[in-house]
Amino acid sequence: MEDISIIALFLFVLFLLLGTGVWIGLALLGVAFVGMELFTTRPVGDVMITTVWTHSSSWTLAALPLFIWMGEVLYRTRLSEDMFKGLAPWLAKLPGGLIHTNIVGCTVFAAVSGSSAATLTTVGKMSIPELRKRNYPEKVVIGTLAGAATLGLMIPPSLTLIVYGVTINESITKLFIAGIVPGIVLAAMFMAYVAIYSKVSKDYHPDEEQGMSFADKVKNSRFLIPVFCLIAVVIGSMYLGLATATEAAAFGVIGSLILAASQRSLSWKTFLESLMGATRTSAMIALILAGASFLSLAMGFTGLPRGLANLIADMNLSRFELLMALLVFYIVLGCFLDGISSVVLTMAVVEPMIRQAGIDLLWFGIFIVVVVEMAQITPPIGFNLFVLQGMTKHEMGFIARCAIPMFLIMVLMVFVLIAFPEIATWLPDNMRQGPS
Repeated sequence: MEDISIIALFLFVLFLLLGTGVWIGLALLGVAFVGMELFTTRPVGDVMITTVWTHSSSWTLAALPLFIWMGEVLYRTRLSEDMFKGLAPWLAKLPGGLIHTNIVGCTVFAAVSGSSAATLTTVGKMSIPELRKRNYPEKVVIGTLAGAATLGLMIPPSLTLIVYGVTINESITKLFIAGIVPGIVLAAMFMAYVAIYSKVSKDYHPDEEQGMSFADKVKNSRFLIPVFCLIAVVIGSMYLGLATATEAAAFGVIGSLILAASQRSLSWKTFLESLMGATRTSAMIALILAGASFLSLAMGFTGLPRGLANLIADMNLSRFELLMALLVFYIVLGCFLDGISSVVLTMAVVEPMIRQAGIDLLWFGIFIVVVVEMAQITPPIGFNLFVLQGMTKHEMGFIARCAIPMFLIMVLMVFVLIAFPEIATWLPDNMRQGPS
């Protein structure tokens, strides 16, 4: 009963602060401050300063602004245009046609971005006009773009996985590698849906694409070489054990600047814009992490996480039942919070439950990313929906309806992960050991 009253107090303070427009990071600090004042006799100011500094000065966190900067640089290049030119000839003859460029383009850009919004904006600014010009159904164009862009949260370098790894003290490199195969599987499921829909739908009549010889296809593929080289450097260096996540991020930034310079997209203006964009995003995430670290400590002093873990143990829930409860919980939470905020806000309570149930924390990282991916396309706070609204000028309700099939495929992906956990664990278990 005491645990319930503590939870109620924390939630009341949190929603009060969020409802008055306080930033999420500051709201988390505020909740933790109240908890420390009410339930402990420790000096709150000293504890807060020590905790925030300890969690903000982690070397692992250096990967976060570097990967964000890499995505910001690439966003300002001709990468999306080049990817469309390179991918379109190979994908045009597949069932569903050029809609697959949305999915494959997002999958490829996700491997050099780490952000769902950046992936959506970069791929969408090129693919939406091109697909509209060829009379592809609007709802499929929007739906696949909304869903596939969420792969930016899973395929390394994923900002959400960095935050999760730092929060629970898990290897960022292993989490990155764990996200590769599930990301490819989810992309394949999206493509399968498009192929099936194109065959059964009566309104799927895009313009026929002109045939292209194999030699011309290969020639057009040259546009993909820079981005695949960048992916190979970033992900390959981590998998082979040649670099840590932070070092791979530094390589990625250098590679993206070289790519931008080679495309003549790099000027002093774009350089500063990318730097300031990365600074703003990094500062926002850092503030949320600082608030979450202090909240985790405050909750630890109350004994709440341990109490809830014991409660879960007493309920004798099976692993599957616990995962289903968490699935529903995160879907509901995702309607009101973005993915990173959902992870940092809940980990202090959820982590003991997961450990108590004997669930692999590496596998759970991929599970939670799939679930928070859904938050990107669920109203009223689904960030991808807002981005698409700005790009397409459609009503929010229409965009949300377009994204429903992608949402259901993600739910199916959760069950695939539960049935075949090796999808997430096999690759990191077999990666070469290098610097940690």
